[in-house]
Amino acid sequence: MNLLRSLRSLLLLPGGVQKPTTEATMSQSLEQKLPWALLALRVGIFIVMFVWALDKFVNPGHTAAVFEGFYGISGLSATLAAILGGLQIVLCLAFLAGLWKKVTYGLILILHAVSTFSSFPQYLDAFNNLLFFAAWPMLAACVALFILRDYDTKLSL
Repeated sequence: MNLLRSLRSLLLLPGGVQKPTTEATMSQSLEQKLPWALLALRVGIFIVMFVWALDKFVNPGHTAAVFEGFYGISGLSATLAAILGGLQIVLCLAFLAGLWKKVTYGLILILHAVSTFSSFPQYLDAFNNLLFFAAWPMLAACVALFILRDYDTKLSL
């Protein structure tokens, strides 16, 4: 009897109204919800990338250490870190505004992919580098947003 009630609750909306399952209804629901979901991805990705850009101004020594340790580029000056940070801020703001989606979403995806893959040695020592694994769901979000960029229309210029 409990199994039947559980199945019934899955198939019925609150109040006992049967949930429509037609393709047209699903399409309409997706058209309403997808732009909001993509906006949430865009804002979440922006927050991470923007903080990384600010770090180049706030702590240029950290930026230099990251470039040397992960990309093999040594001697990054505070000035160059600030220039890179400024360019990244412009990119992040254009990304947040939904401008030039193919370019801005693509560049964000590439930047994050390079960062994720350059950290490969940390993944081999997983339990001493757990925070590095947060890069993977964000990379998946970047890929999803890039693929679905034409449907990302909420608060997009």
